[in-house]
Amino acid sequence: MEEHPTRLTSSEIATLWSSVQNNSMAVCVFKYFIENVDDEEIKSVIEYALHTSKDNLSLSEKLLKEDKQPIPVGFKDEDVNPNAPRLYSDTYYLYYIKNMAKVGISVYGVALATSAKSSVRDFLSKAVQSSINLYNKTSNVLLSKGLFVRPPYISTTNEIDFIDQKNYKGGLLNIKRRPVNVIEITHVYANVETNLVGQVLLTGFTQVAIRKEVRKYCNKGKDIATKHVKLFSNILTDDEIPVPMPSDLTVLNSQIAPFSDKLIMFHTALLIQSSTSNYATAAAASLRTDIVTTYVRLTTEVTGYANDGVNIMIDKSWLEEPPQVISKNNLSNQ
Repeated sequence: MEEHPTRLTSSEIATLWSSVQNNSMAVCVFKYFIENVDDEEIKSVIEYALHTSKDNLSLSEKLLKEDKQPIPVGFKDEDVNPNAPRLYSDTYYLYYIKNMAKVGISVYGVALATSAKSSVRDFLSKAVQSSINLYNKTSNVLLSKGLFVRPPYISTTNEIDFIDQKNYKGGLLNIKRRPVNVIEITHVYANVETNLVGQVLLTGFTQVAIRKEVRKYCNKGKDIATKHVKLFSNILTDDEIPVPMPSDLTVLNSQIAPFSDKLIMFHTALLIQSSTSNYATAAAASLRTDIVTTYVRLTTEVTGYANDGVNIMIDKSWLEEPPQVISKNNLSNQ
């Protein structure tokens, strides 16, 4: 069926504009990783991630150009030094890519559901599938090397039942609270893992960032992520549920920057966006009041941290302005 020709919608412009920025950053990151990896299986995963990011970047730019939209600057060769010494372990690369693949599945999936133009939907459908493939490739390598850390195993009741008491939700204080259910465990553990990945990434950024304020900002983010890992872990250990942790997420001693401070700040902002989204989803799915309150409180902390980062990026002229509506008042006054 032939499609009626039409311009990109605001949602489609936003999707493609963000895709250029995010994928141009990812290309820089994977170019550095691929020059600092020893294991051949892990290298093949990074190569696939790099190839996928380049394809997504090229297609996003093409679709914007076809609609005569401006192309964001994003990130270029000057934002990465592939020859900088190694900063992270091979194992960390796998956990980083696994986390980014999960983000891709979610982001592209939501974007697909807000798009109408067939060319954009085709791009997003392929991007979702590529993210799924990347997640599976990464998971398979983690499994083959005995590195895949599964969520906790638990013993559950053998009966189907309905909640008939409001005290199931509990109160703000941990007084006679019920044990966590499997849905709450799923989200709590997922947030342990994502914060751990962020903590390690920011530890490296703290070592290599050139500007003092960027190093200080990354160090604060590392401390926040460390605190959140502990808080979420405590929710599980309070019910005697073990918290599996990845091993060998080593940060080496290099202080030579592989990335520009601009890229470091942008990447940190992406981590914050992901955390905010994860916490909102987890709060909506949780039925224990104290857990919901924890998510709300931590979201407030992360939002404040994000605002500090935006101010740094504005001060340094690193924050690109997204496309916006033309002011009719300005036009009428010209």
